[in-house]
This record gives sequence, C-alpha cells and structure tokens, in this order.
Amino acid sequence: MTDECITRNFIVLGSNGTGAGNRSSMGDSTDAKGCEGKVGGGGGGALAAASLPAAAINSKARMPVERYASEYNMNHKHRGQAMIFNHEFFEIPTLRARAGTNVDAEELRKSFKRLGFDVSVYKDCKWQSIRDQIQKIASLDHTDNDCLAIAILSHGEHGCIYANDVQYKLDQIWHYFTAQMCPTLAGKPKLFFIQACQGDRLDGGVMLEKSDTETDGDSSVGYKIPVHADFLFSYSTIPGYFSWRNINNGSWYMQSLIKELNSNAKKYDLLTLLTFVSQHVAISFESNVPANPMMDQQKQIPCFTSMLTRILRFNDKPNGNKAG
Repeated sequence: MTDECITRNFIVLGSNGTGAGNRSSMGDSTDAKGCEGKVGGGGGGALAAASLPAAAINSKARMPVERYASEYNMNHKHRGQAMIFNHEFFEIPTLRARAGTNVDAEELRKSFKRLGFDVSVYKDCKWQSIRDQIQKIASLDHTDNDCLAIAILSHGEHGCIYANDVQYKLDQIWHYFTAQMCPTLAGKPKLFFIQACQGDRLDGGVMLEKSDTETDGDSSVGYKIPVHADFLFSYSTIPGYFSWRNINNGSWYMQSLIKELNSNAKKYDLLTLLTFVSQHVAISFESNVPANPMMDQQKQIPCFTSMLTRILRFNDKPNGNKAG
C-alpha cells in the first residue's frame, strides 16, 4: 500500500506569515536578476527581515561548539526533544486510513527513547494543533539539549504534507527552529524525518545481473552562521514518487530507519546511517500487489537534504549523565 498522493486540490496553507572569516574585497551579488539590494522576494519567497520578530533581527546566540569543530557537541545534559506526528485517519474524505502507521510511530518512539530523547507523540492532529505544538517546543529553552528531532507520518503529494484537515508545507514547521527564531538551538542539529508520498509516479526498478567476468581559526572568536544551517530533512522517497507502507509491519522507510537507529546509531554518523537506510529500502523491499499488475513489484528509494555543518554521532553521554 502506498501513502497515496491525491491530485485533487484542497486548501494549501501559505507561508507564515561580526567576525566573518574570508570576506571578499569586492561586493557580493546574487545569481538572481533584479535581487541586488533587496531583502527577501515578492510572490511568496523568503521572509523579509521586516516581517521577522524584532528579537530575531541581528540576533545573537551562544556557540555550542568550537568554530571549526568537526563534530557536533552531543555532550549536553539532555539529548533533546523528539516529536512524532502520526496520522492514521483524516477528515478529508478522499484520504484513506493509513493502516500500519501506528506500528511505525510506536517503534520510532522506542528508538528515540533509547537514544535519550524526550519523546512526544501526537495522533491525527489538525493543522492548528500541529502549529501550536511546534510553537510550544520552539519557545522552550534548549540550552542544555544536543539537538531536535521531528518525525511526520502522513499522506503527502507534491511539496505538501497532510494534517488531519488540510495540506501544509514543511517549511511552515521548520522555520520556527531557524537560528533567528529559536536561538537556543542555533548551531545544533535539527532533524526531520518524513514518511509521506512526494508524488504519484512509480519506480519499477532495474534488474542487476552478475557479469561473467569480475575484477577485484581561533575558536574563541565569535562568528556568524546562516539562519538555515544545521538542518537535515530525510524523506521516505524522492520528489514525484510514491512511498510504500505495509499494513502490518509499517512503512518501508520507517522500518529501515528504526532498524538502523536501533543497531547502528552509536556506530555510524547520521549521514552514513541514512545511506544504509536507503540501501535497505532499495534492496530489501518490493511491492506485493498481484491483483494490480501496475502497482506490483515496485521499488522505492529514500533521499535526504542536509544542511548539517558537522558530523553527527549519537554517542553515549559522558560521566554517567543520563540523556532525556
């Protein structure tokens, strides 16, 4: 079963509303016609500086790690907050119930808990409730936390995810955690895991056959970071394609992610771990829908977008400190 992509249009919510090293001697400009000297853009582009809260303009935040450290500081008192938005039922009549998603949510909750997160699970939330919970977490003091993790299990389509009642875009959630909006998470990893379709295309795969022949700076000085640094978005499938879910065992992507978190989260860095998630989904799964030949024997490949600036490892807490 796929996390079906509905092509019929529903309500799509719009966007909600000095120590630089290596500064060039010449003025920099953008690779966009007519953008020089302007902040943000018209027609729903980036938020203009004037639209941000006063406290978010020219804001400062505490350095959580040395300037050129190769790894994130995962030795704070707590691991951090983890939020799971699990959607099984929907008010939108054309969206079918997502059988198997509760298996995903419960097993992911256990995995996050093992890693030391303080985990909260939200079931079948409407958009307003999702936004309220996100704003609540973003307003907390994360000074003593390593990072943030948010998982969304739902139906989706091109660029949108479904709440119980309407569609929304992912940036309507993650913008609350930018360095300007949530300074106590500045310089810390913000991790998003999305189980949802990104389109209605199918991947039939290609058979690989064995060939006949084979061969064997000064860290004490403050510095500025981009407000969108240190995010990671891990998706169950690539843009434009279906994402598959087993009604008994849960989604292919979540099964694979949970397996890797449980077995290798303290062995590998996160990007390596997600590479093996992709390997497991790509090689170990194939759809079984013999009654519908078009949907049968289909494949899937996850993907991720990383703005992480350091290596992330879920190491054990030092000195016996208990995370979470």
